[in-house]
Amino acid sequence: MFFNTEKMKFNTKTIHGGQEPDKAYGAVMPPIYQTSTYAQSTPGGHKGYEYSRTHNPTRAALERAFASLENGKFGLAFGSGMAAIDAILKLLNPGDEVVSTNDLYGGTYRLFTKIFEDFGVKFHFIGMENAARIEDYINENTKLIWVETPTNPMMNIIDIKMAANIAKKKNIILAVDNTFATPYLQKPLDLGADIVMHSATKYLGGHSDVVMGALIVKDKELAERLYFIQNASGAICGPQDSFLVLRGLKTLHIRMQRHCENAKKIALFLKNHPKIDRVYWPGFENHPNHTIAKAQMNDFGGMLSFSTKGNDFNEAIKIVENLKIFTLAESLGGVESLSGHPASMTHASIPKEEREKTGVNDSLIRLSVGIEDVDDLIDDLRQAIG
Repeated sequence: MFFNTEKMKFNTKTIHGGQEPDKAYGAVMPPIYQTSTYAQSTPGGHKGYEYSRTHNPTRAALERAFASLENGKFGLAFGSGMAAIDAILKLLNPGDEVVSTNDLYGGTYRLFTKIFEDFGVKFHFIGMENAARIEDYINENTKLIWVETPTNPMMNIIDIKMAANIAKKKNIILAVDNTFATPYLQKPLDLGADIVMHSATKYLGGHSDVVMGALIVKDKELAERLYFIQNASGAICGPQDSFLVLRGLKTLHIRMQRHCENAKKIALFLKNHPKIDRVYWPGFENHPNHTIAKAQMNDFGGMLSFSTKGNDFNEAIKIVENLKIFTLAESLGGVESLSGHPASMTHASIPKEEREKTGVNDSLIRLSVGIEDVDDLIDDLRQAIG
């Protein structure tokens, strides 16, 4: 008997959502079913599992948890966030068109332009800070709207509800990358989105020890199409990774609270630093679409970016190399604080002229603020900036 999660508050869902007691021995955590196949009593006679590419009990427990946290009905777990996005794009056909935000993760841009454009899918990359602009790029071939909010790395905020209204009016799928916000802060399905995507590598796993992607939907027909793609393409995650992310989810709410608290204090410190030009953090009242962020998010997250005065590439590199507690590394969303230089790391696959149009200049530094003592983090930034 599954817990009834409909009336559960979020903090309870992170621990119990979509879960049931282990039927064999009452294990509190779902066991790791490290198996590729399952015994059958007769051809086709099994207990719900035949082959672990199609279904695995540990992965199924995680997928139920994903669905519960996003107020969805169906969850899918993939081998990476890119595999999850790849599955969405496989809903399309040659000649179909996609309207996407222009400030997005470099890997997503690479998948769109270097893989699916070659298959005949056309992409329109536009600024969506005014979501009404989306409608200007829609035609009879448009089949998907891709929204990332807050965006990576400029922290732009996109009005999900407005995008959903446009999508529904035109009978177009709206997919939202909710990686930065997590369901603790933002639930796109409740705002009208059709698909929510996560790089579960990040905040959902939360400990920088696993690579995984997730999709969550409400519509059964759409879910069945995605399940078919997941099984046919085989880009699934293993049971050990599923177990690790299930464990991570149980502390998502308390981790996110500290991520948000620390990021706010660091954003204020950087804003007042004489060597810093701009700080990009949705919590500032003068941040573009701050009022939308307040309306669709419960807090402003643990991610922020900043640029130094003079747009000096060498100065930015010096800062990230001098940081001691902030580790210079790809990725984000772990308990430890990370720094990155988008122009040469996460967004290097985007042509310089294209990324600079969105503000990703050579001096931009992105921070994933962890859950350490914030005074230590501020001291680290102070010594590195000088």
